[in-house]
Amino acid sequence: MITRQAHARWEGDLKRGQGKVDFGRGLFSAPYSFTSRFDSAAGTNPEELLGAAHASCFAMALSLILSDAGFKPDYIDATASVTIRPHGEGFKITRSHLVCEAAVANISEGTFAQHAEKAKVNCPVSQALAGTEITLEATLRAR
Repeated sequence: MITRQAHARWEGDLKRGQGKVDFGRGLFSAPYSFTSRFDSAAGTNPEELLGAAHASCFAMALSLILSDAGFKPDYIDATASVTIRPHGEGFKITRSHLVCEAAVANISEGTFAQHAEKAKVNCPVSQALAGTEITLEATLRAR
């Protein structure tokens, strides 16, 4: 079993406070705030961090699935757009939309799409997001 850690510290009230998140044994550290989450201020936010986790997990899962099927991807480029909406008295993450572009030799569009869908459903972050709508646009680029 592998356990990873991320750390966050928040100081102050919600609207005027600020925080800092760090992980990767010091490789990533960034500020976050109410305005970096709900407006366009500098800094990151939980949705971007979740999107980074989802995109990277999906790309790795697709690489594994393609390799296990005998295909060698040149690259897999994945982006996850995570949506947060008002919900009850708070907010809820309602969607993660994956956009994938990959270059893979000797594979049909249909076979690639099947493998991408399998990765979308089975990557560990998608599984952790059960109850959240997960959509996918997968594009196979000519080599």
